[in-house]
Amino acid sequence: MNADFEPPALDERKAKAFARKVIEHHFGTKPNRLAAKGGGLTNFVFEASHDKGDFIVRLSPVPAKINDFQKEQWASAKAREAGVPAAEILEVGTEVVPLPYMIAHKVRGSEATHHPERMRILHDMGRLTARIHSIRTNGYGNSFDWSRNQLSRRETWEQYLRTELQVDQRLEKLAKHKVVSGAQVRALQEVFAEVERMEGPSVLHHGDMRLKNVIVDGGGEIISVIDWENCISSLGPFWDLSLALHDLSIDAKEAFVAGYGMNGEELREIAPVLKAFNIVNYWEAVEKAASENDAESLQRYRLRMSGALDLYCVSPDR
Repeated sequence: MNADFEPPALDERKAKAFARKVIEHHFGTKPNRLAAKGGGLTNFVFEASHDKGDFIVRLSPVPAKINDFQKEQWASAKAREAGVPAAEILEVGTEVVPLPYMIAHKVRGSEATHHPERMRILHDMGRLTARIHSIRTNGYGNSFDWSRNQLSRRETWEQYLRTELQVDQRLEKLAKHKVVSGAQVRALQEVFAEVERMEGPSVLHHGDMRLKNVIVDGGGEIISVIDWENCISSLGPFWDLSLALHDLSIDAKEAFVAGYGMNGEELREIAPVLKAFNIVNYWEAVEKAASENDAESLQRYRLRMSGALDLYCVSPDR
């Protein structure tokens, strides 16, 4: 796609016409039914019923979204090869309509967020996350095997931490807004210095392994892991576990980790690393709150980082 291409102003009516054209092009005839499933600034989602099956069509007015769609297609295919249930993405392109689109088989089921068998589902999610981490990759960060780009690929773990994740800059921003103290910054810098020296293969990480991204049947069996657009290539289990465990209860955390196959001693050993990744991931929300003069949100983040909400761990000097 031309870098100077200006995406068309897109409303649901126009997006629906594009989705119909995409289906007709790839399946030979128009869909029998096309229904909007959601909308927004970056994605339009439609469910298409066709003689050849039921499909989901996603479109975006943002040209760069083609990269996310291509990454999802690569990752979901690799996940299925490894035994992780994921929807088959049949086509990604920009040729039929003047914006990125993706066609996938429709997955029948519901999000696991409010399912009564959440604990068992979380255990299974841990098991599937370990399976995802068995998929070897090349490079670190957002540009890896799925992309043909070479200049944006981070070849070393240290390069990823410093130039793509930008650990030092994130810590500076958190300290600037007094979300973390100077002592906390120094402690986090020590953790990341140890993390930099870690070695091992790069592997696939889902990037958002949470209940909302798991589709289950009525009995709580996982049918599909969805939303792979945030997947990255990373070292160890740290990235996925830091995100997956972030907003779970203590019992839910234990269920997920047990499913992953990690014992208590192993979890205690990597806990400082999980906390460090979790903390630096707050920088964007903190920056947004600061730019909007949202004092209430900033105070809430400061409270979280202070450890006051951790009711189970007692510091040795207290």
